[in-house]
This record gives sequence, structure tokens and C-alpha cells, in this order.
Amino acid sequence: MNYPVLFVNFKTYRRGTGERAEELAKLCEEVSEDTGERVVPVVQVADLFRVSRTVGIPVYAQRVDSVNYGSNTGSVLPEALVQNGASGVIINHSEDRRSDDVIRKCLERTKKQGLETMVCAKDPKEAERISSIGPDMVAIEPPELIGGDVSVSEARPELITEAIEKVSQPLVCGAGIKNKEDVEKALDLGADGIFVASGIVESDDPEEKIRKMISPF
Repeated sequence: MNYPVLFVNFKTYRRGTGERAEELAKLCEEVSEDTGERVVPVVQVADLFRVSRTVGIPVYAQRVDSVNYGSNTGSVLPEALVQNGASGVIINHSEDRRSDDVIRKCLERTKKQGLETMVCAKDPKEAERISSIGPDMVAIEPPELIGGDVSVSEARPELITEAIEKVSQPLVCGAGIKNKEDVEKALDLGADGIFVASGIVESDDPEEKIRKMISPF
């Protein structure tokens, strides 16, 4: 993957679900094509197929499990993500925490399927531990700042610099990022990518927000 990159987490917001997920993903694609910058929708598993067949840019899934084919009702099979158009997946988001053992098993399974992986960490210590497991990217996201009005790059910039020193993979910065200035600060501190949810999905003009946030790229 080329960096920097903007990951847009649709979560389960109304504006990021079903037909509206397709519409938002199209905006991501239009801005990406216009600017030449990487914009990656991160969508619900239920919307993965409809979104991936609508756009030509990479699409990430919000979840995966380490299961194989068989009796695993309710689990998310890595092969199913690939067959439904996923290019990658996020693991261990603060709203979907996993143990180190589960993360390791998920990475083993997803790598075999060629899926890119971004594993989230709540602090530099966890980021270092996750880095040793071997994801493609590590995302630093203090849980207390997620969905808030103050970004990690503003409130706790030392977390970014400390995490960069501890991980060997590209570092993605998330939590509370709402505007161009937050992105600029994160990139200046050394982040390789930005992970945004409500700052774009819940904004009055998502397209304008995407354009402004990638302008520092």
C-alpha cells in the first residue's frame, strides 16, 4: 500500500449503512480519483459485497474471525471476506476488542487469504506488542478520544511519537480527528495514515470533509 492513506470507518451509522453506504463509498472513490490520494472505505460485513461491487477502490471490512470452513454460525470467515470483495480488514478496534491470541490467529488466517490487516492499539505499549505479531499496519486509537471533539494529535501527541518508535509497521492515527488541522498535526508527528469515522460519516458534507482531510497529503 502507498502512504499516506485515509481510512473512513462507516461503523454502523445510518449514513454508512445499506444504500447510503454505497453512496458514501462512491464519494470516497470520486475524491480518490480526482486527487490521486488513497481513500479506503471500512464497511460493515453486511454491506461489503454491495459496496465492493459499486466502487473500484479497495474496501476494508470491519471485522474478521479466525475460523475455517465449518460449523461457525455468526462468525466472519476470511475466505468469505475475499469472495465478497474485501481488500483488507481491521482487527481489535476499541469497540471490538480481541485478545492477543485471537489477533494472532486472525492474522494467520487473513495472511493466507491475501487480506491487508490493520490492527488497532489503545496505547504505545499495546502497539509495540501488536507490532510483534506482524500486521501490515498498526493504528493508534486511545478509546477515550474516539468519537469525541478533540483529536489524539491535539490532546495526546506524545502517543503518536511513542508508538512510531515502538512499531515496525506503518502507523495509522485515529480517535477524534475532525478536520484538516488534526490531519496535518498527525502527519507532522510521523503518522502514515489517518483513521476517521464520525468526522466524515456524520458531517453535513462528507465529500467536502474528505477533500479537506486529504489536502495535507
